[in-house]
Amino acid sequence: MTTSPKAGRPADPTTLVDIPRLVAAYQDRRPDVSVPEQRVTFGTSGHRGSSLRTTFTEWHVLAITEAICRHRRRQGIGGPLFLGRDTHALSEPAFHSVLEVLAGHGVDTMVDSAGGWTPTPAVSHAIIEHNRGQRDGRPDRLADGIVITPSHNPPEDGGIKYNSPSGGPADTDVTGWIQDEANRLLAGDLREVRRSSDGGGVHRHDYVVQYCDDLPAVVDLTAIGDAGLKLGVDPLGGSSLVYWRHIADRWRLDLEIVNERIDPTFGFMPVDWDGKIRMDCSSPKAMAGLIGLRERFDVAFANDPDADRHGIVTRAGGLLNPNHYLAAAISYLFGGHRRWPGSAAVGKTLVSSSMIDRVAADLGRRLFEVPVGFKWFVDGLLDGSLGFGGEESAGASFLRLDSGAWSTDKDGLTLALLAAEMTARLGADPGQLYGRLTERFGEPRYRRVDAPATPEQKEALRRLSPGQVRTSKLAGEPIRQVLTTAPGNGAPIGGVKVVAESGWFAARPSGTEDVYKVYAESFRGDDHLDRILEEAQAVVSAAR
Repeated sequence: MTTSPKAGRPADPTTLVDIPRLVAAYQDRRPDVSVPEQRVTFGTSGHRGSSLRTTFTEWHVLAITEAICRHRRRQGIGGPLFLGRDTHALSEPAFHSVLEVLAGHGVDTMVDSAGGWTPTPAVSHAIIEHNRGQRDGRPDRLADGIVITPSHNPPEDGGIKYNSPSGGPADTDVTGWIQDEANRLLAGDLREVRRSSDGGGVHRHDYVVQYCDDLPAVVDLTAIGDAGLKLGVDPLGGSSLVYWRHIADRWRLDLEIVNERIDPTFGFMPVDWDGKIRMDCSSPKAMAGLIGLRERFDVAFANDPDADRHGIVTRAGGLLNPNHYLAAAISYLFGGHRRWPGSAAVGKTLVSSSMIDRVAADLGRRLFEVPVGFKWFVDGLLDGSLGFGGEESAGASFLRLDSGAWSTDKDGLTLALLAAEMTARLGADPGQLYGRLTERFGEPRYRRVDAPATPEQKEALRRLSPGQVRTSKLAGEPIRQVLTTAPGNGAPIGGVKVVAESGWFAARPSGTEDVYKVYAESFRGDDHLDRILEEAQAVVSAAR
């Protein structure tokens, strides 16, 4: 991957997305279901696309919302639906499209009381709190949710995802049904979609107060305040802005919001590694602004537009690698700072750092390793069998202090506040804590590369069996495991993971691009990592 010479610099104003043209395309363009790219496709985080590519239009949103309403009816879900949205330009018209279909079905819909934005974790938290009170478990009283967001994607993108009554991302069987039903509705020119513009069933809900005032149940805000830490946060123009204002005021934290701009072009962002604007709080290029301010703060953090991801910045370490922060957070939480049951496991995805494996083993905690996708952590976070679930892409959530569920979707705000809690209680920031872990367990090198692949090659990789990996060694070490299903739950990983003593690689096809992704890690340095990556691509090519 070649880094653009523009990376980390302010965006060129002449390249910013034309918002009126973007919104007009959303309203005017009709997808052609005979074109695969224009069909509804639910990936690990819902359906995403752009109106300029005819992959996210009003027709898509109407069809998806109608399908969600039909799913609710099939499952007998009759409680309120909590509706969130981020600050992307297409989230506003999509919000109104969703409301029309929900009103057409008579769904009681909970929207922000001030007419503002609502991040993903606030929706998940609201669903859990509502359903916690439904002790009889009757589905006609259970709530679910929709969040309108393409996450950290570029400004021209839009997205929509469905959260089930568990509070988290719906399982594959549910999203698969919604996807197929939505495409059937598109093929029928939306004739079966029910819409109403009378505003019926819409109710105001104070998400900000409900979420922010409950935060002491999950993080130690008293310790943060008493330590007198100087904190910095950049919402990256996203939905967390109002939440950070309320948190600073309500809990009297010395918290500076370094950027309060809301602009749907996101023209204030430094461009990412490829020259595109992308609100990725795990990218050093996109985070260049906050990184440059790090000396002003004891610890600083950022969120993406729907606040389900986190980026942690320290004085000495700059922007922490997401894998490093996950390992440090797990070490802290399970290392005596939470009184969770001994049965509460550590959840990680297959492509997350094996530093987490070593930390979990040292703590005597069970490791729950699953395919990519936060949906695999939902049930465990809900019933308490998981204390923590985290992805290598800077998304995670963890239990309340009383071992109950807080958010079963990724929560970038609590992971940011946890970094402050760690700094307050340990007298060392998360980067320093990770440094201590490397002294004990070794210092891994981790990298991801993308390689071109045809649709046929991607499908072959998706169907790969362990027997098709014909080598017995990886970078000079005997291969211990060849995995095509996840150890934690036996679910197919849609690719392969090969594990040796000091390193591993995993290869899986992209769901949106004609590439396959190779993740690799070595505890023996960069040269060893290079060998693993070289051999990984050879293994995959031979298997194809």
